[in-house]
Amino acid sequence: MNWSSIEQNWKQVRLNVKAKWEKLSDEDLDAINGRRERLEKKIQTRYGFAPEYISEEVDNWLRWQYARPAEFGASRYALRP
Repeated sequence: MNWSSIEQNWKQVRLNVKAKWEKLSDEDLDAINGRRERLEKKIQTRYGFAPEYISEEVDNWLRWQYARPAEFGASRYALRP
């Protein structure tokens, strides 16, 4: 998944963001509105992490969004009959 997909599907993705960074409020998520730089700034404000660390964490989170199976409980690697 690339960041433009995050922006376009923000209403669905924001739940995953909230699960990862629980200190972000609904108001924060509204203000972020899918913008990466806003997300990083809000994470820095709420958690106090260094900008370089936040950028790396967001990159890692983004990779996991892409790797996530399409269905809950389903595995990309499951054998199919």
